[in-house]
Amino acid sequence: MDKSIDYKKQLEKLTEIGIALSTEFKLEKLLESIVFHARDITNADGGTLYLLQDDELHFKIIQNTSLNIFLGGDHNDKITLAPIKLLKTNVAGYSAILGKTVNIDDVYSSKKFDFSGPRKFDEASNYKSKSMLVIPMKNHEGKVTGVLQLINAINYETKEITPFSEDVFQLVEAIASQAAIAIENTRLLAETKGLFESIIQVLAVAVDAKSHYTGNHVQRVAHLNLEIAKAISEDNTLFSNVIFNENQLEEIRLAGWLHDIGKVTTPVWVMDKGKKLETITDGTELVRERFLIFRKELEKKIIELSEKKPESNDSMEIYNAKIREIDDDLQIIMRSNNPEEFVDDERVEILKVIASKTFDVDGKKVPFLTENELENISIRKGSLNEKEMLEMRDHVVWTQKMLEKLHFPEHLKNVAIYAAQHHEKLNGKGYPYGLKGEEIPIQSRILAIADFYEALSASDRPYKKKMSYEKIISILKYAAQMEEIDAKIFNFLLDQDFFNLFEERYKSI
Repeated sequence: MDKSIDYKKQLEKLTEIGIALSTEFKLEKLLESIVFHARDITNADGGTLYLLQDDELHFKIIQNTSLNIFLGGDHNDKITLAPIKLLKTNVAGYSAILGKTVNIDDVYSSKKFDFSGPRKFDEASNYKSKSMLVIPMKNHEGKVTGVLQLINAINYETKEITPFSEDVFQLVEAIASQAAIAIENTRLLAETKGLFESIIQVLAVAVDAKSHYTGNHVQRVAHLNLEIAKAISEDNTLFSNVIFNENQLEEIRLAGWLHDIGKVTTPVWVMDKGKKLETITDGTELVRERFLIFRKELEKKIIELSEKKPESNDSMEIYNAKIREIDDDLQIIMRSNNPEEFVDDERVEILKVIASKTFDVDGKKVPFLTENELENISIRKGSLNEKEMLEMRDHVVWTQKMLEKLHFPEHLKNVAIYAAQHHEKLNGKGYPYGLKGEEIPIQSRILAIADFYEALSASDRPYKKKMSYEKIISILKYAAQMEEIDAKIFNFLLDQDFFNLFEERYKSI
């Protein structure tokens, strides 16, 4: 056969290998692929790949066709062998220390290196190690990061063990160099991804440190959001045309983790406002103290009257009636102080009447309720007044502003968009942009349901009581009917008993 044609084929093969190595980003698969391709181009019976870590060579891949041994890599059994010390007496150590390729025709006749290990292996497995090619793997800086060791070159025609041909040295060294760079790139990619993931976790921790309730919410929404997306992507009936690839699922996952990051700008007393009268300080106790003063003033007058005119029963009854009125008014205020789903007009009017009353304390007329207190105690739904609600809603704007400062890779470019749209509604009445229908991506609609369900089902919020499952589903059904959330997605989840299954799976969160 014409050697020049053969060599040309080998160069073509080397190009194919280079492309294959450059497109694999999972380290375990990459290592497995390196040994496979190196053995293929040299027709080696076996191969071992070591990575240099902490001045030791760690076994990562072991392959041997004759013995049907395939250890390490993505799917094979793990390697339990201890790492090799970095010594020149060991051929792999020698190659790593000096950065030189070592070619041995017959390991049993070689006196330069200690081959007691291979001999023990041969004896135990009834194998015969003979020819060996050991290549240092150097990264783009020329630094040795590992060693590729090939065993027993097999003649294509006779099937006999032969020495490794000098013709393949450069090819194998080129593979080793490509492999080292590919490994380095994979590591850098993994480290970058790890750093990015750490930043995500730091941001989540920052929210948690500010409000533990919000931290719990973020964690549950992140899991719920991803599980909904997976359920939709795996459905082959209702959502047969919606298939999220790995990168899209990663976008969805990160959007869940980061959807409330803007709340680091929201005051804690707004985020965790449990009572309507709570502001920067607890206004509840201030009102209690005020009414207590009113009561004591009246009690003091009753005592003074009884000492001067013990027989003045009518006057005493007037004061007692005022005390009862004060107690009744305080009771109404305290009951109204709790967040409710809806406060009717009658209650608001009663509160206005109470606020219009005053009490004379040391010659000064003190109102039962200040203007600000009346505004808060008259909140018709929840615990936030209009100004506080705007502050709370502003968190999605800050979420987008903050996330746009992060340089997301191309495949994660939509994270900020999805995260910032989780309060948009299909009927156009959501915020911050009032988007409608198909203007809202399905990823954002999924997150909206995840966020809404978690907010309703949470049992650790200071501003609401734990709801029954039936009540939660009833509220979500109404929201779907009003086109606040995507009815198609919600009904699909309901038919799958998704929420109950989620709670069972993630009950520890």
